Amino acid sequence: MRTSSRRSQKARGRALEAVWRWLGRAPYAATVAYQERLRAAILSGEGPETLLLCEHDPVITLGRSANASNVLASPAELARRGIAVERISRGGDVTIHLPGQLVGYPVVRLRRGVVDHMTAMSRALIAVLAELGVEASWRRDAPGLWVAGAKICAFGVNVHRRVAIHGFALNVAIDPGPFALIVPCGLTGARLTSIAEIAGAAPTLPTIAARAAIALGSELGVTFHSKIDRSARDPIAMRDWITKMIGA
Repeated sequence: MRTSSRRSQKARGRALEAVWRWLGRAPYAATVAYQERLRAAILSGEGPETLLLCEHDPVITLGRSANASNVLASPAELARRGIAVERISRGGDVTIHLPGQLVGYPVVRLRRGVVDHMTAMSRALIAVLAELGVEASWRRDAPGLWVAGAKICAFGVNVHRRVAIHGFALNVAIDPGPFALIVPCGLTGARLTSIAEIAGAAPTLPTIAARAAIALGSELGVTFHSKIDRSARDPIAMRDWITKMIGA
């Protein structure tokens, strides 16, 4: 019985090894629901800490402290452009997710406090950007990474029972035009930039995602093991996969 019990414990330990997943172009609302399910599994001891990395179709998100007037476009204009609007649980004001933006959701237990969690993510992404010749710095007064006065990465999290969801959005190779539809993060006059704009070109999102997973694991104190989903190459299959995972 003891041997069987030890085997069971080892198998459970392997099953709960932290993982990271590249989701490809993933539907926003379903991805948020998936994070909540992952958090519930962590809290119940049934699931591993997980880092989700993806990009989204255009979607405006309003955090807990968002001022709705920072969405400058009318509902009719947004509908015409096919841009969804979601009010969500993360901190912060208004932002927009776009194709070409690496969005990361570390669903992990806090090792320290919320501020330390945010700055750990920032250190990881500063290191990733440095490898690409982009020198960024963290600003706590306007949470994000900035390059010569222009914002390249936004952050916002939600914590419940010391397990965090949401995370960051890093501008890799984006069309900056849609940012004119909002006041980004409620910062009037703030400039936005991207890796491609600064460096002239940018690696693919999956390439940067793999680098980010290693750096984030190091700074967050979690070893993330890669778990690649074939469906990430097919947006329809990805949507079906996430729907299955959240049990919708």
